[in-house]
Amino acid sequence: MEMSVRNSHLDSKADGLGDRNGDTMDITVSLSHPGKRMSPIEGGSLYRLRDRKFLLEDKRRLCACALGAALLGILLMILHAELCPAVYMPGSIYALCINCLISFSTGCLLILIIAFHYKDIRLFIIDHNQVDWRIAMTTNRVLCISLELLVCALHPVGIYLGPLTSATNSSSSSTLPTVSTPLCLCSSPMEAWLELELLLSALMFLRLYLVHRAILLHSKVLLSASYRSIGSLNNINFTFRFVLKVLMNKYPARTLLVFIMLFWFTSAWMLRLCERQAQVETGSMGTALWLIAITFLTVGYGDVSPTTTCGKVVCLFAGVMGVACTAMLVAVVTKKLALNKGEKHVHFFMMDIQISKEIRNAAANVLRECWLLHRTTQARDKHSEHRRHQRCLLEAIRIFRHLRLKQRKLRDYTSEMVDLSKMQMIMCDLSANWNNSYRELEQRIISMEQKLDELGQSFQSTSELLSQALQRRHLVHR
Repeated sequence: MEMSVRNSHLDSKADGLGDRNGDTMDITVSLSHPGKRMSPIEGGSLYRLRDRKFLLEDKRRLCACALGAALLGILLMILHAELCPAVYMPGSIYALCINCLISFSTGCLLILIIAFHYKDIRLFIIDHNQVDWRIAMTTNRVLCISLELLVCALHPVGIYLGPLTSATNSSSSSTLPTVSTPLCLCSSPMEAWLELELLLSALMFLRLYLVHRAILLHSKVLLSASYRSIGSLNNINFTFRFVLKVLMNKYPARTLLVFIMLFWFTSAWMLRLCERQAQVETGSMGTALWLIAITFLTVGYGDVSPTTTCGKVVCLFAGVMGVACTAMLVAVVTKKLALNKGEKHVHFFMMDIQISKEIRNAAANVLRECWLLHRTTQARDKHSEHRRHQRCLLEAIRIFRHLRLKQRKLRDYTSEMVDLSKMQMIMCDLSANWNNSYRELEQRIISMEQKLDELGQSFQSTSELLSQALQRRHLVHR
């Protein structure tokens, strides 16, 4: 793309951009690499819109495939961790096959992530009408891509890198003591490699960050053209935060339930994975589910507790997420229990009527106590009754003032609830009615003026007729 700046004759003289003959000059700034040929993407708006649509579809498809590859790797890792101690032994051909499948799914995932970011860079080039792809490679983008590749590349690799294999163990069984491995993740009995395999297996759940990207790219908010047009007019960025807010407003209970259940089972299995190596009570799935549940709900009975560092970290994370989900649940329940505008108006109207009745009763009590106090004042020998009526009068005045203050607060709160748009519409209707009535009044005044003119003319003609009749009569008398 080339940007051209065309200056007029006066501007060129003022800025020193004109030549001696006074002609204008064209300043061209090329944003592309010199000698680079323009592709059909930059040729016209129609090509760019078409390619942008195709790139969005490709990004959506690649994101779905990447999420499927990530879930496949996690499921294979869970299957290997659950079946290895019971079905096959470490270092067997079955363990090698499953680990190879995990590595193959990881490689496919890395290729899909690279292809996704390639499509994203092309989409950036189309949106900004650029040619050189290196303009899109900012430091932030490079760091994000590197971090994603690092996270997606994490998977158990101890079966390939372990210093001891099954053959070595069988040949040196007479010299090395046998070590039982309760956590079957690799063929090496060394505890350092078991800790490494445990850490890499737990970090595979970080691939679930792809869920939010898939939700964003497959949401109706992003696919709807009306949403995008109205959002662009209001400067709204369609990010995952906006999509999550829409989902929480439309389906709050469903969204929270799905998230809590997935987090519950995932955290319970990670806790079981961490605690199986220590062969403790929390190594069973039922106990892990119970411990995660009471930690998530911030109850903490203390009957069971994690023993390993990994288990403690999982429980700590579950507690933090439990506090956050509890806050969201309270917000959702509060919104569901809140009254709408019509219900609020009815409720506060009835409260205003009730308080008005109480104010009238309190005013009547004040008058009654004043009258009784006046009567006891006349009878000077009843001092105790006089003091009692004074106390009753002060109490009645206090109740009356309290009710008046309560009514004032209620009316202030009711005035704050008034819908400004509705009041604006009402004022517009009133002004329109006033204009119509003013026009009708003007027409009536004009019609009355016309009638008054007609009456004046008729009076004038009548006076002329009367004068003529009087003159004739006078002549007749003569």
